[in-house]
Amino acid sequence: MTPAVRVQDLDVTLDGTHVLRGVDLAASKGEWVNIIGPNGAGKTTLLRALLGLVAFDGEIVIDGLSDRRRSARARKVAYVPQTPVIPPGMLVADYVLLGRTPHRGVFAAETANDRRIAAEVLVRLDLGGFGERTVQSLSGGERQRAVMGRALAQQADVLLLDEPTTALDLGHQQDVLELVDALRRERGLTVIATLHDLTLAARYGDRIAILARGRVAETGPPAEVLTVQNIAEHFGANVRIVDDPEGPVIVPTAAASAQNGDQP
Repeated sequence: MTPAVRVQDLDVTLDGTHVLRGVDLAASKGEWVNIIGPNGAGKTTLLRALLGLVAFDGEIVIDGLSDRRRSARARKVAYVPQTPVIPPGMLVADYVLLGRTPHRGVFAAETANDRRIAAEVLVRLDLGGFGERTVQSLSGGERQRAVMGRALAQQADVLLLDEPTTALDLGHQQDVLELVDALRRERGLTVIATLHDLTLAARYGDRIAILARGRVAETGPPAEVLTVQNIAEHFGANVRIVDDPEGPVIVPTAAASAQNGDQP
């Protein structure tokens, strides 16, 4: 099967710093791959390369398209950034409607179908009564859900999420990730996300890739990748792993316990 996303021998240099080195990664249609790694590993840069926002060497193919122009990928890839740029005074409804722009052009008026899709997304994100408020008036968590709404309204085949649970409380973290999971099952959506929370990364996703020192150090199912040894090596953290039917639970622990191999 041809992967929905294929990255091969990807190199990115920013301001003289070699950020990514020979990265290989693939995701099948409908698969959810979570990218984890320490700060500075290059996770956000990898997503930006997939979007065509940074220059790179190597090959990136999305749904059979290798065109590096951002405009060529607009209908295929939606993106939820960590720090979105939001025009001052923009209403939530209008902001979410921006996700429909690739389907109608920058200067074309939105259609009734565009408005219907945006309204449905707002309801599913628990923002149904927020359409006439400005995005700036929202709380951090509400704003993050609005940003997610813009991406989901795009109805792209590939969704890139850069720390999508930032500023969300526990309940809305679950709501957003459950919604993404439901959409990928309904529409065969391919999801590539970066997450700091390793337990969430294990619970929501088919496969995990550890990005460390600009390279993919390991990739595979959560239970195989999220080990005490891997977390100690790549994150410098002492943890124990609690087995759970829905995925491993990562519990910080004292150094002495980790050295003793403390696992239930």
